[in-house]
Amino acid sequence: MADLHIGPDVATELERCAVDDVISDVGAAVVHHGDRMVRGGTARRNERRHLLLPALHALQHHAGWISPGGLNYLCDQLQIPPAEAYGVATFYELFRVDDPGHTDDVVHVCIDAACQIAGSAETVAELRSAGRRIHESPCLGQCERPTAQFVQGRGRPDRVEADEEPFELPQAGTDGLRLLRRISAGVDPMSLESYVAAGGYAALAKAFVRGAENVVEEVVASGLMGRGGAAFPTGIKWRAVAGETGQKHVVVNADESEPGTFKDRTLMEHDPFAIVEAATIAGFATGATKGWIYIRGEYPLATKRIQNAIDQARGAGFLGQGIARSTIDFDLEVRRGAGAYICGEETALFNSIEGFRGEPRQKPPFPTTNGLFDRPTAINNPETLVNVLDIVTDGGAAFASIGTKGSSGSKLFCLSGRVGTPGLYEADFGVTLGEVLDLAGGVSGTGELQAILLGGAAGSFVGPDSLRMPLTFEAARAAGVSLGSGVIMVFDSSVDQLPILTRLAEFFRNESCGQCVPCRIGTVRQHEVMVRLASGPSTDNRWELDLQLLEEMDTAMKDASICGLGHTAATAIRSAFDLGLVEKPGVTQ
Repeated sequence: MADLHIGPDVATELERCAVDDVISDVGAAVVHHGDRMVRGGTARRNERRHLLLPALHALQHHAGWISPGGLNYLCDQLQIPPAEAYGVATFYELFRVDDPGHTDDVVHVCIDAACQIAGSAETVAELRSAGRRIHESPCLGQCERPTAQFVQGRGRPDRVEADEEPFELPQAGTDGLRLLRRISAGVDPMSLESYVAAGGYAALAKAFVRGAENVVEEVVASGLMGRGGAAFPTGIKWRAVAGETGQKHVVVNADESEPGTFKDRTLMEHDPFAIVEAATIAGFATGATKGWIYIRGEYPLATKRIQNAIDQARGAGFLGQGIARSTIDFDLEVRRGAGAYICGEETALFNSIEGFRGEPRQKPPFPTTNGLFDRPTAINNPETLVNVLDIVTDGGAAFASIGTKGSSGSKLFCLSGRVGTPGLYEADFGVTLGEVLDLAGGVSGTGELQAILLGGAAGSFVGPDSLRMPLTFEAARAAGVSLGSGVIMVFDSSVDQLPILTRLAEFFRNESCGQCVPCRIGTVRQHEVMVRLASGPSTDNRWELDLQLLEEMDTAMKDASICGLGHTAATAIRSAFDLGLVEKPGVTQ
């Protein structure tokens, strides 16, 4: 019997029903046999712990917060120590463990760069003056439609008000689109029939003809690199997982939290069946029978449409046992994140699904051998996976002929900030930064380009002299920058960069999981320095000393942090100072 030390607080009937709805299909860890109560052992508890995150969502949704009584009931049912469950609940931005005292909605308003320069401070002030309950939020993944708002209610579906507006793809009707071609053609994202009529599931049929091993080798031959920032070769990852034995997993990393990024949200909302089909091919190729799609909690429309695609695919025999009249079993399950930038890191995401705090794991071992539930796991983001459909259909060599030798295929770019037509754009690798900017209508505002944040908050600022740079992995490396997740955030000459950089530092301070000392302390000290630099004119050499301190902290975080958050927490800030985007207070050019 587990020594759980359940407290005296009791759940309401509403809270018990909310938890029971989540865990009822899995079977109880507490089983009654006549007058005896038998609690499941460690193995039983572990196989149920992954239900902790969905159950916390259920409590938050139905009760408006996670009360001590609700948490006690959940812990008793899943046999999880309350201290551990409380640690998980308080890890996430979207969960509240304090009684809100009323039933009003909470409006999360983005205050990161794209929305910051669009007037998020004014939006926050207006909503507060209207009596709304406001939470100043990190990036909500709506950077092309600032200022972004996400509304979280009690007993009502979460919503993004902009989702009710008609969607327009800037490149609609453009010839040569690959990743966006179904969206451009107006395929109904809620209809499997519409997707099949547009060629959907032809790639899965072709995969069965090719065979699992050949599919993997075609992906290797394609040169497809991961589109989430790390740019790891997808085929090499799949080959490693395929070579392992036993139970395996496919994970779709749709926890798109990099400020400035919204490409995967657009794919999930407007081409969800493609992601489901591509994940199924990944399962077939690697020998996995179970897949998971982890979607950030602030994407209610994407979650709804992905779940609908899964349900329709399963109903049509494309998921489940013997998919598409084959001998292959594969199914998908959605997991909804709860607001944590760090869960975009693959091992933090695994911990989140498993019901633990979303803290990164030490590597090695790597996910290909010890991933989700300590089993071999192939993890890719939606954009990476959607490329697989064409690779399977046309072959790896055809895909490799697109783009450049070191960067094959096409890429999705997220244009935001002071740009004529913000939105998602597709272009073959090798297009220049200036050409993509022209696709989006050039610089708006003053019309004079000051800088571009390339790759998101974890990326780098580049100046007008970089407009001729080809957007490829190799050209970015040569320039000492990163394409990251495809962020191209534009700043015109009117933008004061010091508040932008101070907010970037605050973002990393808030989003550090705190597990390792270099990042936990370094991000706090970095933010303190930026606040000091922004406080006004310096009367001594404090400015120079602070810039030196920023450099030293950057070195320490890069050298000793566990994961990429610490490695890149100072990159954009350092690049801005190197470009001369910030002047010393009291000094004029």
